[in-house]
Amino acid sequence: MTAPAFEEVDPGRDCDCPACVHARRAGSRPLSGRFGGHLATRGIVIVAAAASAALGALTPAAALTAPQSPHRPGDPGDGEPATPQGAKSPLHGPAGPLPDPATSPPATPPPATRTQIINRAKVWVAAKVPYSMEDYWTDGYRQDCSGYVSMAWGLGSNEWTGSLDQYGVKITKEELLPGDILLFHNPDDPERGSHVVIFGGWTDYTHTYYTVYEQTPPHARTQATPYPYWSNASKYVPYRYKGVVADTAGSQPASDGKAPRPVTGRAGPSRPASHGVPGYPGRARFRPGEANPYVTELGERLVKKGFGRFYPTGPGPRWGDADRRAVEAFQRGQGWRGGAADGYPGPETWRRLFS
Repeated sequence: MTAPAFEEVDPGRDCDCPACVHARRAGSRPLSGRFGGHLATRGIVIVAAAASAALGALTPAAALTAPQSPHRPGDPGDGEPATPQGAKSPLHGPAGPLPDPATSPPATPPPATRTQIINRAKVWVAAKVPYSMEDYWTDGYRQDCSGYVSMAWGLGSNEWTGSLDQYGVKITKEELLPGDILLFHNPDDPERGSHVVIFGGWTDYTHTYYTVYEQTPPHARTQATPYPYWSNASKYVPYRYKGVVADTAGSQPASDGKAPRPVTGRAGPSRPASHGVPGYPGRARFRPGEANPYVTELGERLVKKGFGRFYPTGPGPRWGDADRRAVEAFQRGQGWRGGAADGYPGPETWRRLFS
């Protein structure tokens, strides 16, 4: 058996791997060798050479080929979104001084409905606004992830991941509704890893994937994304915009999890509930396997509304897949999509069924 050939490799000038960093700091003398690159490569070459000698089956090209991890659909690539961001700035750029955040608390956030927030987010997606931490779009907002959220929320300035939390309140995963955000701020290195995205609604009843609206290279996009994100899953925190207000009466609710109450004006009193509609019993009554009279009442109402084809034996007291599919069909009949048509009855689904 031929002994494996061990070759030294020069430490890479720009490589950040621990071996190269240590070698540079230790003042290693330049080493000659056929293989350029960083010291971590040396281990691969040695192992590959030894395996080749033992098995006699690997060519030099095959020995140097590192296995590639599968690329997940929609994955930003290396798992860390390359989203460097600009600092807090006025609209259209640094045209004037900002108030000192230590002495001037954020102004009262301007009101915005969930429909307005999502519609604004869609504008950048449709325009494929390119990602930039220096450029500003025609609406005055910086073309990075935090500028995107500042735009969707309608703020009067361009915020960054270190200040957006001042305009929101922390919520739980169960409370998420379209227009809320998932914020990851890395205080040690804000330009590496920090990111913020807009929650657009759950894609299915398992609540493991959601529709995301985000500004990330090369341009603004929307897609199904695992909750809370592809990477740094433990660091994303859900926030709700402090200025969110109910959608006006007659507008399509952004989500069925907590439907906005109809209002008579910008700040007018809410209208009374429709007469004859039984009180909504709560989402917990319609979890898989739950058995109670409300499930039967819901199923009978769905049959009356023309969705009986989903029940092979008729509605019963135990929540099952037939109930979920019938509810989803009803919701889609209202024109709802995405998380608003997840097959589970929220307050607005209940109201429309029984009104």
